[in-house]
Amino acid sequence: MPLDREAAWAKLCEWTETDSLRRHARAVELVMRAACARYGAGDDVEKWGIAGMLHDADYEKWPEDHPNRIVAWVGEQGEPDIAHAISAHYTKWNVPYETRLDRALLACDELTGFIGACCFVRPGGIATLEPASVVKRLKDKPFASKVERAEVHAGAELLGVELREHIAFIIDALRPHSEELGLQGKPGA
Repeated sequence: MPLDREAAWAKLCEWTETDSLRRHARAVELVMRAACARYGAGDDVEKWGIAGMLHDADYEKWPEDHPNRIVAWVGEQGEPDIAHAISAHYTKWNVPYETRLDRALLACDELTGFIGACCFVRPGGIATLEPASVVKRLKDKPFASKVERAEVHAGAELLGVELREHIAFIIDALRPHSEELGLQGKPGA
């Protein structure tokens, strides 16, 4: 029986206590569901969403062992495609990108987090966010300094999409969920 969303969310919540990392997991899940429709060529939307949800599930408890524990757990659930995508969601791990799922998770993870950071400093949040603003912020190294710009660029390149177009896609995927994800921005920001 394939891993279902309910079991995946339970594992995420067991290993991830902070709201911020849970919100990131949910945001990447939503973006990956949309990415399946756009880049997946008929692949399984649930699989793509679960890969997005669980990609950082072990990071909070075991940052030095990330992503090995979640990859092992997902593999034990009989989901080798999801396990492989999670094992490849950072280029410096040198895991080969074999599928569109692998490339999409890399392309969506870091950029989704960065777009979230862009929303927090705007009065209108994601409702008024445009790709040009995100591109400008990417050049501002002190802004969201933990986001690795090289990963953002590598993800778009490996997926074979133009960065500005991919940014627009992610913004559009997140907009309907702005309240749930806390992306409304800050008044007076």
